[in-house]
Amino acid sequence: MRTRWAAAVVLSAVLALFGANLPAVAADSTTEQTATVHAADLLETLPVKGRAPKTGYERSLFGPTWADVDQNGCDTRNDILNRDLTDITYANGVPCTVKTGVLADPYTNTVLNFVRGTATSSAVQIDHVVALSDAWQKGAQQLTTEQRTEFANDPLNLQATDGPTNQQKGDGDAATWLPPAKGFRCEYVARQVSVKARYNLWVTQAEHDAIAGILAGCPGQVAPTAVQPAAAATVVYYVNCAEAVAAGAAPLYAGTAGYRSGLDGDGDGVACEG
Repeated sequence: MRTRWAAAVVLSAVLALFGANLPAVAADSTTEQTATVHAADLLETLPVKGRAPKTGYERSLFGPTWADVDQNGCDTRNDILNRDLTDITYANGVPCTVKTGVLADPYTNTVLNFVRGTATSSAVQIDHVVALSDAWQKGAQQLTTEQRTEFANDPLNLQATDGPTNQQKGDGDAATWLPPAKGFRCEYVARQVSVKARYNLWVTQAEHDAIAGILAGCPGQVAPTAVQPAAAATVVYYVNCAEAVAAGAAPLYAGTAGYRSGLDGDGDGVACEG
């Protein structure tokens, strides 16, 4: 009885947070979206199945590449560059098409300079956190073209990152690929769980176990419903861990101010932890 009650509580929160976009379930518009869902709990609501055949998959089944689904006059790629980059300049002075910018890449924990151009734009790419091909094999075949277009352009499922790293990922799921920066992995898999819940997709057993293993190391990780715009990076430098401890900043996590690999002796994404 207690298990069924707990599952019902999680499901209720899921509907409140994600129901507006679920293909098969209509959320009550009067529900206040104040509930917090932990990613580990949300993971347990996802069906666990084998992959469906990739037969028939084409990128065009997810709508036009980088459509303007929110009708703000700016395509989705530029929307995400505007969200994830800082120090942005625009082509022709119009606040839409990003000409240059700076990306604090969470996947690699490096800082990249974006410059628009035939030979340079690919250095920063937009990753589908849940790859389109992966989604196709795990439930998206049952979605309508409109729903798949929404999925492909959903900001929660998109992240600007290093081009070669995005290419390396391909259509891998959490069982086969994770961001090199270990400090971002909890947030990364939590976003995958949120996206799969939002669009009624499933996970394989290997994928489920990989995500559960990562989330076990970050109890309380929230299942996100949105991604906040990047903040201008604050330059903080600690000569050594003693200085970081004296400043009350330790431990330092990858992707946060003050962290650098030189202070992270075991390379686990957490520096000055001991």
